[in-house]
Amino acid sequence: MILQGFQALAVGISKTCSLYFFPMTRVAVAIISKNGKVILCQRKQGGRYPLKWEFPGGKVGPGETIVGCLERELREELSIEVTAIDRVESARAHYDDGGLFEVAYCHVSTFDGEIKNNVFESVRWVSPSELRAMDILEGNAEIVARLADA
Repeated sequence: MILQGFQALAVGISKTCSLYFFPMTRVAVAIISKNGKVILCQRKQGGRYPLKWEFPGGKVGPGETIVGCLERELREELSIEVTAIDRVESARAHYDDGGLFEVAYCHVSTFDGEIKNNVFESVRWVSPSELRAMDILEGNAEIVARLADA
């Protein structure tokens, strides 16, 4: 159950049940495809989830749309402008440290500009077969499996 932007998790101990409320963070990320590959970005060593690979994107700000967020994040992170989003899939991800995310996976087929790494440890184009070998954020496991099987 979601209550005003918070996710309620029931934790049972013996016959009692307590509710803990954690904030749900809305995130927009891009699955950018080109020449049969997708782009992955490696998080910085000193940040949350260090050196994990992820799709570019970030948190949706107050009053911001999914598309607006994605456009802003891709300009900031990779210096590109989105020109076409083919489809959007959504999923929820929970991490052991309490992170709860509602993720909009935006399939970007075209963009303007040359990709420039502005914020990541590394940026790579990878084939679907390479995806399973990457140390990907656990919340992206389901979509990575679908992409790898495609």
